[in-house]
Amino acid sequence: MTRKRYENIDQIKNNHTFLDFIKWYKERMVKKKDLSETIAFTKSPSFKNIHMEKFNSITWIGHATFLIQLNGMNILTDPVWSNFMGTTKRAVPNPFPISSLPAIDYVLISHGHFDHLDFKTLKLIPGNPTVLIPSGLKHLFVKKGYPSEAVFEFNWWDNWKENGVSFTFTPAQHWVRRGLFDMNQSHWGGWHIETQAKTVYFAGDSGYFDEFKKIKQTLQAIDYALLPIGAYEPEWFMEIDHMQPEQAVEAFLDLQANTFIPMHYGTFRLADDTGPEALKKLHDYWRKKNIPEEQKKVLPIGSTLWI
Repeated sequence: MTRKRYENIDQIKNNHTFLDFIKWYKERMVKKKDLSETIAFTKSPSFKNIHMEKFNSITWIGHATFLIQLNGMNILTDPVWSNFMGTTKRAVPNPFPISSLPAIDYVLISHGHFDHLDFKTLKLIPGNPTVLIPSGLKHLFVKKGYPSEAVFEFNWWDNWKENGVSFTFTPAQHWVRRGLFDMNQSHWGGWHIETQAKTVYFAGDSGYFDEFKKIKQTLQAIDYALLPIGAYEPEWFMEIDHMQPEQAVEAFLDLQANTFIPMHYGTFRLADDTGPEALKKLHDYWRKKNIPEEQKKVLPIGSTLWI
């Protein structure tokens, strides 16, 4: 059976070849990077407080993994507790054991790349969560032993409402592959999470594109925008699929969100840039755009922002 292949808006796609990959590898071999400095992490996570249902919060576990607590619901995005991505080791300790989580109600998956969809982690998540995934992935979840009735596929702009929380799967500019022959056979996107009190937008993995403006126009105003700022270098290789920190700031302005929380940097070194480099570029461009500092919340890994 021929499976559907998904595309970006306007059919924008990465046309890099194996020779381009070799070119990047050769470039990387001669680059001089200081890998001794890492991004911050907390040694004292709020294990106790995240089990109290009366609080709303956002906890950064690292990379694209967040525990989002809204309306008494516990939501995990792209849960990854693994210490390795291929041959790349986690650059910063994860101070937040998965056993410390409260029972999870919902798991949101942005796309099928291994650094966003880790089945070893999913099997350890406490509770019996409902899993919301991009279209084209359900067969893989069923193959891995997940009951069909607990996994729901979404296309862009599909919406799910339950328990006072609304989830909308939003467009992103990216791609996906987990094996040799499954290129773009599942979709990719972000998640807009809305309650009566607060709204959180989790962008997943995306290059910069005009659709951020449509998200703002289509959905309820965003209180907290969780946007990727890493894996952008070399730009000639990554620019379609990942945002530079400056582009992430532009996406934040397009979304007209209230608060920016950076993610997808410093946990795993998946490209040439480092976490501290990404943060410096973010801070420099933020000042250049004269955005109030209180609208930017840089979370150490394992830390919680009470909202």
